[in-house]
Amino acid sequence: MVFSSNVFLFLFLPAFLVVYYLLPFRWRSGWILVGSYALYGWWRLDFLWLLVGVTLAAYVFALALGRAEGRRRFQILAVAVALNLGALGYFKYANFGVESFNAVVTSLGFAPFAWAPILLPIGLSFFIFHAISYLVDVYRREEPPTHNLLDFAAFIALFPHLIAGPVLKYNLLADQFRHRTHTLEGFSYGATRFMTGFAKKVLIADSIAPLVTAAFNQPNPTLADSWLGALAYTLQLYFDFSGYSDMAIGLAAMMGFKFPENFNHPYISRSITEFWRRWHMSLSSWLREYLYIGLGGNRKGRARTYLNLFLTMVLGGLWHGANWTFLLWGMWHGGLLATERRMKEAGLWRPSPAWLTIPGTMLLVILGWVMFRADNVADAFGMYRGMVGLNGAGLSDTLAWQVRPSELVTMLVAAVLVYVAPVWGERVGDVGSRLLRPRLAVAATTALLPLFVLAILKLSAQSYTPFLYFQF
Repeated sequence: MVFSSNVFLFLFLPAFLVVYYLLPFRWRSGWILVGSYALYGWWRLDFLWLLVGVTLAAYVFALALGRAEGRRRFQILAVAVALNLGALGYFKYANFGVESFNAVVTSLGFAPFAWAPILLPIGLSFFIFHAISYLVDVYRREEPPTHNLLDFAAFIALFPHLIAGPVLKYNLLADQFRHRTHTLEGFSYGATRFMTGFAKKVLIADSIAPLVTAAFNQPNPTLADSWLGALAYTLQLYFDFSGYSDMAIGLAAMMGFKFPENFNHPYISRSITEFWRRWHMSLSSWLREYLYIGLGGNRKGRARTYLNLFLTMVLGGLWHGANWTFLLWGMWHGGLLATERRMKEAGLWRPSPAWLTIPGTMLLVILGWVMFRADNVADAFGMYRGMVGLNGAGLSDTLAWQVRPSELVTMLVAAVLVYVAPVWGERVGDVGSRLLRPRLAVAATTALLPLFVLAILKLSAQSYTPFLYFQF
């Protein structure tokens, strides 16, 4: 069950919220757990045991960490993290490993290894990361082990962030499970935020999706085909994932929780370093805190710092999926981050105007998204050949008939929202008008309602379109 589905909107969410607000506060963690398990089990009931197992294991190992001293603590942490990574590796990377192995042995003339493909449980990467961050925090003595299994299980399973993040630390929500306020203002904010994300997902991301699929399926894309597809995917991914994040933050707010922001206008970044401070901020923070620093961060010299940056992004790329495309995408960003840091330390990085740095950064980001989106490396390089005009310049006949004017208009609207909205917002803020801001807020809310209704109508008419980050 996904947020952008009729069964969630008209059955699950209203029923959940009615019972949630009828219950006294001390029973609400239990209801959150029941609702979250029901939502997860709606997809595959047999995989619910994995979510429960990861939760219980993290809870028990954390208690053991709290009682242990000295080297024993590290041994417990190592076993706990190894079990989590083992589960992640089996379900997420076993198919990739066997397929790669079989490709090698068959090329050498040997019979492939017989293997039944393993289904990837949705949300696995996210709840494994939640469990690992909690265990590491307890090991570092930054967070005491909780004795409240109900609150901890409700945190791991909390449905707004269970399937596709944001990636959260337990200490961010631990106090909120013990005490949080529920106000009409907070609920209204959450509902507005949810509707905003829903409209971004259904009206923009889903509207562009057919064009993206058609462009990336072209066997020999031209220059126009490739750039149209790459630009469309750049917009689709942002509005799909940031739309999901808006919905998650909104749902949490409707229950009285406060989630951190996950996006901050990433496409106006002036460098790749800034881009990763604005894109999927919860994952960037997790990678920096638990991987980059764990590898030594910048404490072991310049060369090791560049290597740690590179390795962090490579592993971050692999986290997104078991495919060579994700590995190369991670290498691309890791290399760019290391290069930028080297240039700054060498004094070669000079402040440049936005009209130069923003397009330059976007070019690097778009080139990376092509590899990220392609089904395989060969298809990605097919797109790159098209982007430099090796397959011709004009729009191909095989793509032209599939491009609808509504998709182009949606792309234009999306681009305006990406680049004009933040600048306009800053200008309004600079004006500092106490009268203008409330009026704008009312106008935005008034405009949002018909868009939300339109999105529901569109959702009812279209086929199933899951969020792009569900596959990770």
